[in-house]
Amino acid sequence: MAKQETLNNGLAGAAILASGIGSLALGLLTTLAQAIPTISRALNLYDPAGPLSGKTTVAVLIWLAVWVVLHRLWKDRQVEFAKIYFATLILIGLGILGTFPTFFEAFGG
Repeated sequence: MAKQETLNNGLAGAAILASGIGSLALGLLTTLAQAIPTISRALNLYDPAGPLSGKTTVAVLIWLAVWVVLHRLWKDRQVEFAKIYFATLILIGLGILGTFPTFFEAFGG
């Protein structure tokens, strides 16, 4: 009988959880930019696009940084994938909520 090798799933877990955190970052930045004019002005990296340029840039940088850190921490590990998947779904849901005009416009504007 051949010995079955267990594959580590830490790399996949890192990528998936990082995507949820990046999604939450975009929703949070969208809401904060609506609520706090200073943040909105700071996120305006390119005038024709307005603060959207900064929101997406910062969200992508957060996603990438989290992915790199989790990748290094989990590359040789077996993680509880079901918990990571469930947490990611919640984070993505919250991120989507933060980008709905009905939601973020309640904070000012």
